[in-house]
Amino acid sequence: MRSPLAGPFVDDDARTPAVQTTFEQAGPRAILAFDPGRTRAAIVTAGGLCPGTNNVIRAIVLELHHRYRAREVVGFRYGFEGMAAGGLDPVVLTPEEVRHVHRLGGTMLGTSRVRRSASAMVDELERRGIDVLFAIGGNGTLHAVAEITAEIARRRLQTAVVAVPKTIDDDIAYIDKTFGFDTAVEHARAAIDAAHAEALAVRNGVGVVKLMGRDAGILAAHAAIASAEANFCLVPEFPFALAGASGLIAALERRLAARGHAVIVVAEGCGRILATRDAERDASGNLRYASPSLDIGPHLCDAIKRHFAAADIAITLKYIDPSYTIRAAPASASDAFYCAELGRHAVHAALAGRTGVVVGRCHGVYAHVPIGLAIERAPRVTDELWQAVREITGQPELL
Repeated sequence: MRSPLAGPFVDDDARTPAVQTTFEQAGPRAILAFDPGRTRAAIVTAGGLCPGTNNVIRAIVLELHHRYRAREVVGFRYGFEGMAAGGLDPVVLTPEEVRHVHRLGGTMLGTSRVRRSASAMVDELERRGIDVLFAIGGNGTLHAVAEITAEIARRRLQTAVVAVPKTIDDDIAYIDKTFGFDTAVEHARAAIDAAHAEALAVRNGVGVVKLMGRDAGILAAHAAIASAEANFCLVPEFPFALAGASGLIAALERRLAARGHAVIVVAEGCGRILATRDAERDASGNLRYASPSLDIGPHLCDAIKRHFAAADIAITLKYIDPSYTIRAAPASASDAFYCAELGRHAVHAALAGRTGVVVGRCHGVYAHVPIGLAIERAPRVTDELWQAVREITGQPELL
């Protein structure tokens, strides 16, 4: 019997590899590359805020101080902007300084998207006598770490650089999950549930929720499935049309006629359809999806309102953008646990002399992922995940 599902389907001979590749397992080593009592370590946080950043900072500091008795730990201020001559002096990090920071959102060290040259940043590491550097950040940070590591190698310095993957988008290659993602999904689900309550309370109620996800709609997909109240989910990986008989707005009109309410979840990266050659970009060179010309949320709301006004159909639309609330939230219990593990493993890796690696959980095991592999590609919403989204939401093809 032919399946009633629309697909895509899995072939009967399709197989999933148990392990796609192998990485060095993380953990403490018997032989160290650095004498902890003489080691000066530094931490830098860069990019957007993410739940759990302070947890990782605290875990690194406590592991270095209490377990390895490191000489000194400092934190560079405001991301890579502080890792060059002329920047603010680093802050000395002691157990007392980080005592309660894990209960707070944000980053105690500050952050920015400003990038200094690798040469200037390595100059600063040399000037301050830094032996090991811990960089906490997402894809852009990992690219900077790759450049710093290459410059250190070129100068033949004995400096280790270890990265901890931080991104709400969960889009670092080979890593099972980045920290902050679980917390983000939980808060995003709450926003979708709120939009559903608002839409359900009125006749022809429409709730629109915009979530983070620059190039990957993984957060939007997971939140839509977790909530089970979204009727449409839009992500950058799967094109959609607003207009036309098979477009989103026509599908929304049919949904309202049948059920009287609807909830739409959209990832910010869908704003790329609005981009022009001179579109606004941030300090890292990325499209600025929060700018008025690229903000898909208000654009989508305006398009919906215009259509139903022209059709003389009364609707009540509520728009929710929880992005900055989610970014600044404290870590959930599962993320707090994960951050503590990542911080410890980062310290073990650095003091053992591992450099140019990202620590993360791969196939359920903590490992050292070479930085070059971590940035060679970015995970996206898979066909399997997209199929789950479509089955939960019931949305049709929107092309």
